[in-house]
Amino acid sequence: MLSKKNIFIQLLETSHTEDLLNLELNNKSFFQLYTPLRKEKFYTLEGQLERIKTSILFAKEDAGYSFGIFLIESRELIGNISLSEVVRSDLQSCWLGYYLDKHQNGKGYMTEAVNLAVDYAFKELNLHRIEAGVMPDNKGSIKVLEKAGFHKEGIAKENVRINGKWEDHQILAIINNK
Repeated sequence: MLSKKNIFIQLLETSHTEDLLNLELNNKSFFQLYTPLRKEKFYTLEGQLERIKTSILFAKEDAGYSFGIFLIESRELIGNISLSEVVRSDLQSCWLGYYLDKHQNGKGYMTEAVNLAVDYAFKELNLHRIEAGVMPDNKGSIKVLEKAGFHKEGIAKENVRINGKWEDHQILAIINNK
């Protein structure tokens, strides 16, 4: 568990399955604006349990790390932040992705979570570079990344299918200079 002022992040465990399902169901239409289309199984306990078990396996294999974002006061699961596609050898890099309950946006929680994930990636995993892709009109997400020290690198044209449509993404990155 890693914590800041208002939130903590923790690797997802099978005990989080019901809370993760509720987060996904309560934000289904909101999250769909920024994610690939999901199959109906995704929105079931079985689907979320499978998702968490896969994330646990990825962490054991040093391939990816999926953290729940929790409020310190209530211990409520309010989001997810992931370090995915971990590559070792001469790259030492990964991708950062995240999402937050629509009612928790604008409170600084994601900025805290990004800072915690970056610290974990650089200090615990000894990664050199973290990249993130954001749809260019998602100004709030770009601002979160810039506050955490990410810099803009360019636009990747039609690189991710979001909600059934190929979308451009602003690529941002942060380098571990230590």
